[in-house]
Amino acid sequence: MVFVTGGTGLLGARLIYDLVKAGEEIVALKRSTSDLSVVEGVFNHYEKEQGPAMYGKVRWHEGDVTDVPSLLEILDEGDDVYHCAAMVSFNPKAREKMMKVNVEGTANLVNACLAKKVRKLCFASSVAAIGKPAEGAEVTEDTRWKTSNGKPNYSISKYNSEKEVWRGIEEGLEAVIVNPTIIMGPGNWRKSSARMFLDVWRGLKFYTAGVNGFVDVRDVTGAMIKLMKSDISAERYIVSSENVAFKSVFDMIADGLGKPKPTFEVTPFYSELFWRLDKLKSVLFGARPRVSKEIARESQNKSYYSVEKLKGALGVDLIPIAESVSDTAKIFLEQNK
Repeated sequence: MVFVTGGTGLLGARLIYDLVKAGEEIVALKRSTSDLSVVEGVFNHYEKEQGPAMYGKVRWHEGDVTDVPSLLEILDEGDDVYHCAAMVSFNPKAREKMMKVNVEGTANLVNACLAKKVRKLCFASSVAAIGKPAEGAEVTEDTRWKTSNGKPNYSISKYNSEKEVWRGIEEGLEAVIVNPTIIMGPGNWRKSSARMFLDVWRGLKFYTAGVNGFVDVRDVTGAMIKLMKSDISAERYIVSSENVAFKSVFDMIADGLGKPKPTFEVTPFYSELFWRLDKLKSVLFGARPRVSKEIARESQNKSYYSVEKLKGALGVDLIPIAESVSDTAKIFLEQNK
């Protein structure tokens, strides 16, 4: 059996589809309040006729990574486990909950995997858990993490989550870690990276000079499955297709959706000013902040990622970001007619 956490998100939904298509028996963890529409949408888009029947093969197990009994109840010896569940937030008020879900949840799953003697664990981490190199240098899997007050809470949560996986490896667990950059693909258009398509659709006018790594969701799930089927263990791999300016990505999305491209650059000065004014507005009027300090600063960073280790291990060819954006835009248009 293959057990998947986080199966209702952008990454998990595509992973479940790929595994079902490969003939695997899937059990996926979901909360009682989980929305399964993203998963169903993936099956129905890629399999016009067989989608509902394929989706029906997924067995959903109600539980939570913070609920140890629900994990022990479903896992068994020899299982493959893919851990994609995580909370992503740049709201300082969400810190405690995010640490519980991401760090404690990963610790719980690692302990359950050890107790049940599963075959192997694949943990979907993030490049946010890797350190920052000298300015202009590429980030590699060996770039050293340095704790500082300026690190986003999300990064800290993923770094500490990885430490739980490494602890499990030391205790005898076969496991591998993937560190994707910004993942492009269809999902809940109001959440995560899929939100970029909705923002452009609604007339996004602003961009920053930041640069980041981007990768297609199909490449991430493909790497995860290949690594799980290999003899590789106790390794981490950056999964990234290209390092691209945010402006270029927004322009690609605008072209794919037939919308105007953003034209106004937000400089670092105005980024700092905007998040402060936004925070003041939330304090005075109780409005929900639109941009946090962490998002404002991260959007200005220029980060470059090396994928040589993954290519050396798996020999993969990664989908160009222009193609990834074009494919995702078509799905957006299809689902928002």
